[in-house]
Amino acid sequence: MPSKLDQLKKMTVVVADTGDFDAIRKYKPVDCTTNPSLILKAVQSDSEAVHELVDEAVVWGRSRNRPTSAVADRVVVNVGAELTGLVPGRVSTEVNADLSFDTEGSIRKAREIIADYESRGIDRGRILIKLASTWEGMRAAEVLQRDGIDCNMTLLFSLAQAAAAADAGVFLVSPFVGRILDWYTKSTGEKYTAETDPGVRSVRDIYFYYKGNDVKTIVMGASFRNQGEIEALAGCDRLTISPALLESLAKDDGKLERQLSPDKASRDVPSKMSLDEKSFRYMLNEDAMATDKLADGIRLFAQDLTKLRELVSKRMEASAAVPADVP
Repeated sequence: MPSKLDQLKKMTVVVADTGDFDAIRKYKPVDCTTNPSLILKAVQSDSEAVHELVDEAVVWGRSRNRPTSAVADRVVVNVGAELTGLVPGRVSTEVNADLSFDTEGSIRKAREIIADYESRGIDRGRILIKLASTWEGMRAAEVLQRDGIDCNMTLLFSLAQAAAAADAGVFLVSPFVGRILDWYTKSTGEKYTAETDPGVRSVRDIYFYYKGNDVKTIVMGASFRNQGEIEALAGCDRLTISPALLESLAKDDGKLERQLSPDKASRDVPSKMSLDEKSFRYMLNEDAMATDKLADGIRLFAQDLTKLRELVSKRMEASAAVPADVP
Protein backbone atom coordinates (compact mmCIF):
# COMPACT_ATOMS: atom_id res chain seq x y z
CA MET A 1 0.00 0.00 0.00
CA PRO A 2 1.42 3.42 -0.92
CA SER A 3 1.84 5.89 1.92
CA LYS A 4 -1.02 8.21 2.74
CA LEU A 5 1.09 11.06 1.40
CA ASP A 6 1.38 9.33 -1.96
CA GLN A 7 -2.33 8.55 -1.94
CA LEU A 8 -3.13 12.17 -1.07
CA LYS A 9 -1.02 13.42 -3.97
CA LYS A 10 -3.29 11.51 -6.37
CA MET A 11 -6.40 13.42 -5.27
CA THR A 12 -5.10 16.77 -3.98
CA VAL A 13 -2.28 19.12 -4.94
CA VAL A 14 0.10 18.85 -1.98
CA VAL A 15 1.78 22.10 -0.96
CA ALA A 16 4.59 22.48 1.59
CA ASP A 17 3.95 25.06 4.30
CA THR A 18 7.57 25.84 5.11
CA GLY A 19 10.76 27.65 4.27
CA ASP A 20 12.80 24.52 5.03
CA PHE A 21 14.66 23.67 1.81
CA ASP A 22 15.62 20.16 2.94
CA ALA A 23 12.02 19.26 3.79
CA ILE A 24 10.87 20.38 0.36
CA ARG A 25 13.53 18.28 -1.36
CA LYS A 26 12.47 15.29 0.73
CA TYR A 27 8.69 15.42 0.27
CA LYS A 28 8.57 16.87 -3.26
CA PRO A 29 5.42 19.04 -3.03
CA VAL A 30 4.01 20.78 -6.10
CA ASP A 31 3.82 24.25 -4.51
CA CYS A 32 5.20 25.97 -1.43
CA THR A 33 3.74 28.62 0.86
CA THR A 34 5.54 31.00 3.17
CA ASN A 35 4.51 33.68 5.65
CA PRO A 36 6.40 36.06 7.96
CA SER A 37 6.54 33.46 10.74
CA LEU A 38 7.96 30.76 8.47
CA ILE A 39 10.53 33.15 6.96
CA LEU A 40 11.60 34.21 10.45
CA LYS A 41 11.92 30.57 11.51
CA ALA A 42 14.04 29.80 8.44
CA VAL A 43 16.32 32.79 9.08
CA GLN A 44 16.73 31.78 12.73
CA SER A 45 17.62 28.20 11.78
CA ASP A 46 21.15 26.87 11.29
CA SER A 47 20.67 26.56 7.52
CA GLU A 48 23.80 27.83 5.79
CA ALA A 49 21.82 28.24 2.58
CA VAL A 50 19.38 30.63 4.25
CA HIS A 51 22.18 32.51 6.01
CA GLU A 52 23.80 33.10 2.61
CA LEU A 53 20.53 34.56 1.33
CA VAL A 54 20.38 36.91 4.31
CA ASP A 55 24.02 37.92 3.81
CA GLU A 56 23.32 38.69 0.14
CA ALA A 57 20.42 40.94 1.11
CA VAL A 58 22.52 42.73 3.73
CA VAL A 59 25.34 43.41 1.26
CA TRP A 60 22.78 44.52 -1.34
CA GLY A 61 21.15 46.90 1.14
CA ARG A 62 24.39 48.42 2.39
CA SER A 63 25.74 48.93 -1.13
CA ARG A 64 22.62 50.87 -2.06
CA ASN A 65 21.99 52.55 1.31
CA ARG A 66 18.59 50.89 1.56
CA PRO A 67 16.55 50.86 4.80
CA THR A 68 16.22 47.78 6.96
CA SER A 69 12.63 47.21 5.80
CA ALA A 70 13.78 46.95 2.17
CA VAL A 71 16.55 44.53 3.12
CA ALA A 72 14.04 42.36 5.03
CA ASP A 73 11.77 42.39 1.96
CA ARG A 74 14.72 41.23 -0.15
CA VAL A 75 15.36 38.36 2.28
CA VAL A 76 11.76 37.22 1.77
CA VAL A 77 12.10 37.25 -2.02
CA ASN A 78 15.55 35.63 -1.81
CA VAL A 79 13.97 32.71 0.05
CA GLY A 80 11.03 32.61 -2.36
CA ALA A 81 13.34 32.62 -5.38
CA GLU A 82 15.25 29.68 -3.93
CA LEU A 83 11.97 27.84 -3.40
CA THR A 84 10.99 28.29 -7.07
CA GLY A 85 13.98 26.13 -7.90
CA LEU A 86 12.78 23.38 -5.59
CA VAL A 87 9.10 23.07 -6.59
CA PRO A 88 7.61 22.81 -10.08
CA GLY A 89 4.59 24.95 -9.25
CA ARG A 90 3.84 28.13 -7.34
CA VAL A 91 5.50 29.86 -4.41
CA SER A 92 3.33 32.09 -2.20
CA THR A 93 4.96 35.26 -0.89
CA GLU A 94 3.12 37.43 1.61
CA VAL A 95 2.60 41.17 1.50
CA ASN A 96 3.71 42.81 4.75
CA ALA A 97 1.13 42.27 7.49
CA ASP A 98 1.29 45.93 8.51
CA LEU A 99 -0.37 46.73 5.16
CA SER A 100 -3.42 44.56 5.88
CA PHE A 101 -5.74 47.60 6.03
CA ASP A 102 -4.00 49.57 3.28
CA THR A 103 -5.31 48.77 -0.19
CA GLU A 104 -2.98 51.04 -2.15
CA GLY A 105 0.01 50.11 -0.01
CA SER A 106 -0.70 46.41 -0.55
CA ILE A 107 -0.94 46.90 -4.31
CA ARG A 108 2.38 48.78 -4.39
CA LYS A 109 4.14 46.18 -2.27
CA ALA A 110 2.74 43.30 -4.34
CA ARG A 111 3.98 44.93 -7.54
CA GLU A 112 7.40 45.46 -5.95
CA ILE A 113 7.56 41.79 -5.00
CA ILE A 114 6.60 40.68 -8.50
CA ALA A 115 9.10 43.12 -10.05
CA ASP A 116 11.87 41.70 -7.85
CA TYR A 117 11.02 38.14 -8.91
CA GLU A 118 10.85 39.14 -12.57
CA SER A 119 14.24 40.90 -12.34
CA ARG A 120 15.63 37.46 -11.45
CA GLY A 121 14.01 35.81 -14.46
CA ILE A 122 11.15 34.29 -12.44
CA ASP A 123 7.82 34.66 -14.21
CA ARG A 124 4.91 36.09 -12.24
CA GLY A 125 3.02 32.92 -13.11
CA ARG A 126 5.23 31.09 -10.60
CA ILE A 127 4.26 33.40 -7.73
CA LEU A 128 1.13 33.84 -5.63
CA ILE A 129 0.85 37.09 -3.69
CA LYS A 130 -0.58 36.46 -0.22
CA LEU A 131 -2.89 39.08 1.22
CA ALA A 132 -4.83 39.16 4.48
CA SER A 133 -8.55 38.48 4.00
CA THR A 134 -9.63 41.96 5.07
CA TRP A 135 -11.92 44.15 2.96
CA GLU A 136 -8.86 46.17 1.96
CA GLY A 137 -6.98 43.00 1.06
CA MET A 138 -9.84 41.88 -1.17
CA ARG A 139 -9.82 45.19 -3.02
CA ALA A 140 -6.07 44.97 -3.52
CA ALA A 141 -6.44 41.43 -4.86
CA GLU A 142 -9.15 42.55 -7.27
CA VAL A 143 -6.76 45.09 -8.84
CA LEU A 144 -3.80 42.73 -8.87
CA GLN A 145 -5.77 39.92 -10.50
CA ARG A 146 -6.72 42.27 -13.34
CA ASP A 147 -3.00 42.98 -13.76
CA GLY A 148 -2.24 39.29 -14.16
CA ILE A 149 -0.87 38.88 -10.62
CA ASP A 150 -2.50 35.86 -8.99
CA CYS A 151 -3.40 36.16 -5.32
CA ASN A 152 -3.72 33.87 -2.32
CA MET A 153 -6.07 35.19 0.38
CA THR A 154 -4.69 34.17 3.76
CA LEU A 155 -6.01 34.41 7.32
CA LEU A 156 -9.40 33.30 6.03
CA PHE A 157 -11.77 31.92 8.65
CA SER A 158 -15.32 32.38 7.37
CA LEU A 159 -17.68 31.90 4.47
CA ALA A 160 -18.13 35.70 4.30
CA GLN A 161 -14.42 36.10 3.59
CA ALA A 162 -14.53 33.29 1.04
CA ALA A 163 -17.53 34.84 -0.72
CA ALA A 164 -15.79 38.22 -0.88
CA ALA A 165 -12.68 36.55 -2.31
CA ALA A 166 -14.80 34.92 -5.00
CA ASP A 167 -16.34 38.31 -5.83
CA ALA A 168 -12.82 39.72 -6.18
CA GLY A 169 -11.89 36.96 -8.62
CA VAL A 170 -8.91 35.76 -6.61
CA PHE A 171 -6.93 32.74 -7.74
CA LEU A 172 -6.83 30.91 -4.39
CA VAL A 173 -8.03 31.08 -0.79
CA SER A 174 -6.32 29.55 2.25
CA PRO A 175 -8.90 28.79 4.97
CA PHE A 176 -7.09 28.12 8.25
CA VAL A 177 -8.20 24.85 9.82
CA GLY A 178 -6.08 24.58 12.95
CA ARG A 179 -6.54 28.14 14.15
CA ILE A 180 -10.31 27.69 13.97
CA LEU A 181 -9.99 24.52 16.04
CA ASP A 182 -7.79 26.38 18.54
CA TRP A 183 -10.45 29.06 19.05
CA TYR A 184 -13.31 26.63 19.55
CA THR A 185 -11.31 24.35 21.83
CA LYS A 186 -10.44 27.31 24.06
CA SER A 187 -13.93 28.79 23.86
CA THR A 188 -15.94 25.63 24.53
CA GLY A 189 -13.50 23.36 26.35
CA GLU A 190 -14.68 20.51 24.13
CA LYS A 191 -12.57 17.91 22.35
CA TYR A 192 -13.24 17.40 18.67
CA THR A 193 -12.83 14.51 16.26
CA ALA A 194 -11.77 15.00 12.67
CA GLU A 195 -15.44 14.89 11.63
CA THR A 196 -16.64 17.38 14.24
CA ASP A 197 -13.59 19.65 13.94
CA PRO A 198 -15.00 23.15 13.25
CA GLY A 199 -11.97 24.01 11.09
CA VAL A 200 -12.57 20.99 8.87
CA ARG A 201 -16.25 21.86 8.62
CA SER A 202 -15.42 25.43 7.64
CA VAL A 203 -13.21 24.31 4.76
CA ARG A 204 -15.83 21.82 3.60
CA ASP A 205 -18.49 24.55 3.64
CA ILE A 206 -16.28 26.84 1.55
CA TYR A 207 -15.34 24.04 -0.85
CA PHE A 208 -18.95 23.05 -1.50
CA TYR A 209 -20.09 26.69 -1.68
CA TYR A 210 -17.53 27.26 -4.44
CA LYS A 211 -18.24 24.04 -6.33
CA GLY A 212 -22.00 24.40 -5.98
CA ASN A 213 -21.90 27.95 -7.37
CA ASP A 214 -19.31 27.26 -10.07
CA VAL A 215 -16.72 29.51 -8.44
CA LYS A 216 -13.32 28.91 -10.04
CA THR A 217 -11.27 30.10 -7.04
CA ILE A 218 -9.09 27.31 -5.66
CA VAL A 219 -9.57 26.14 -2.07
CA MET A 220 -6.37 25.31 -0.20
CA GLY A 221 -6.81 24.15 3.39
CA ALA A 222 -4.03 25.42 5.67
CA SER A 223 -2.81 25.56 9.28
CA PHE A 224 -3.31 21.94 10.34
CA ARG A 225 -2.96 20.73 13.90
CA ASN A 226 -3.08 16.99 13.28
CA GLN A 227 -3.13 14.38 10.53
CA GLY A 228 -6.81 13.68 11.04
CA GLU A 229 -7.72 17.15 9.81
CA ILE A 230 -5.78 16.53 6.59
CA GLU A 231 -7.38 13.14 6.02
CA ALA A 232 -10.83 14.65 6.57
CA LEU A 233 -10.14 17.09 3.71
CA ALA A 234 -8.58 14.59 1.28
CA GLY A 235 -9.70 15.60 -2.20
CA CYS A 236 -9.71 19.34 -1.48
CA ASP A 237 -8.19 21.31 -4.38
CA ARG A 238 -4.95 21.88 -2.47
CA LEU A 239 -3.68 21.39 1.06
CA THR A 240 -0.62 23.18 2.44
CA ILE A 241 1.05 21.02 5.07
CA SER A 242 3.93 21.44 7.53
CA PRO A 243 7.02 19.19 7.28
CA ALA A 244 6.11 17.36 10.50
CA LEU A 245 2.70 16.36 9.14
CA LEU A 246 4.13 15.55 5.70
CA GLU A 247 6.46 13.13 7.49
CA SER A 248 3.57 11.64 9.46
CA LEU A 249 1.61 11.02 6.24
CA ALA A 250 4.69 9.58 4.52
CA LYS A 251 5.15 7.03 7.30
CA ASP A 252 1.49 5.95 7.35
CA ASP A 253 0.62 3.18 4.87
CA GLY A 254 -3.05 2.90 5.78
CA LYS A 255 -5.82 3.50 3.26
CA LEU A 256 -6.82 7.10 2.63
CA GLU A 257 -10.41 7.69 1.59
CA ARG A 258 -11.36 10.66 -0.56
CA GLN A 259 -13.67 13.00 1.34
CA LEU A 260 -14.19 15.93 -1.06
CA SER A 261 -14.92 16.04 -4.77
CA PRO A 262 -16.85 18.49 -6.96
CA ASP A 263 -19.55 15.95 -7.73
CA LYS A 264 -20.41 15.77 -4.03
CA ALA A 265 -21.45 19.41 -3.93
CA SER A 266 -25.05 19.29 -2.76
CA ARG A 267 -27.80 21.36 -4.29
CA ASP A 268 -28.67 22.96 -0.96
CA VAL A 269 -25.47 25.00 -0.66
CA PRO A 270 -26.07 28.72 -0.06
CA SER A 271 -26.68 30.74 -3.21
CA LYS A 272 -23.74 32.80 -4.39
CA MET A 273 -23.45 35.95 -2.32
CA SER A 274 -22.37 39.34 -3.59
CA LEU A 275 -21.13 41.37 -0.65
CA ASP A 276 -20.61 45.12 -0.48
CA GLU A 277 -18.37 46.58 2.19
CA LYS A 278 -21.15 47.06 4.75
CA SER A 279 -22.51 43.53 4.42
CA PHE A 280 -19.01 42.02 4.47
CA ARG A 281 -18.03 43.86 7.63
CA TYR A 282 -21.31 43.04 9.33
CA MET A 283 -21.14 39.32 8.49
CA LEU A 284 -17.53 39.16 9.66
CA ASN A 285 -18.42 41.01 12.86
CA GLU A 286 -21.22 38.52 13.56
CA ASP A 287 -18.64 35.69 13.49
CA ALA A 288 -16.71 36.13 16.74
CA MET A 289 -14.20 33.40 15.89
CA ALA A 290 -13.36 34.81 12.45
CA THR A 291 -13.10 38.35 13.80
CA ASP A 292 -10.81 37.29 16.64
CA LYS A 293 -8.57 35.03 14.53
CA LEU A 294 -8.21 37.52 11.68
CA ALA A 295 -7.11 40.25 14.09
CA ASP A 296 -4.86 37.87 16.01
CA GLY A 297 -3.27 36.53 12.83
CA ILE A 298 -2.45 39.99 11.53
CA ARG A 299 -0.90 40.94 14.87
CA LEU A 300 1.22 37.78 15.02
CA PHE A 301 2.45 38.12 11.44
CA ALA A 302 3.23 41.80 12.03
CA GLN A 303 5.17 40.91 15.18
CA ASP A 304 7.24 38.32 13.32
CA LEU A 305 7.85 40.79 10.50
CA THR A 306 9.17 43.22 13.12
CA LYS A 307 11.43 40.49 14.54
CA LEU A 308 12.74 39.73 11.05
CA ARG A 309 13.54 43.40 10.51
CA GLU A 310 15.28 43.57 13.88
CA LEU A 311 17.36 40.52 13.01
CA VAL A 312 18.28 42.03 9.65
CA SER A 313 19.19 45.30 11.36
CA LYS A 314 21.59 43.46 13.66
CA ARG A 315 23.15 41.67 10.69
CA MET A 316 23.62 45.01 8.95
CA GLU A 317 25.24 46.53 12.03
CA ALA A 318 27.56 43.54 12.37
CA SER A 319 28.65 43.85 8.77
CA ALA A 320 29.13 47.61 8.88
CA ALA A 321 32.92 47.24 9.24
CA VAL A 322 33.08 45.08 6.11
CA PRO A 323 33.30 47.08 2.84
CA ALA A 324 30.37 46.42 0.51
CA ASP A 325 31.36 44.92 -2.83
CA VAL A 326 28.31 44.44 -5.02
CA PRO A 327 28.27 45.46 -8.70
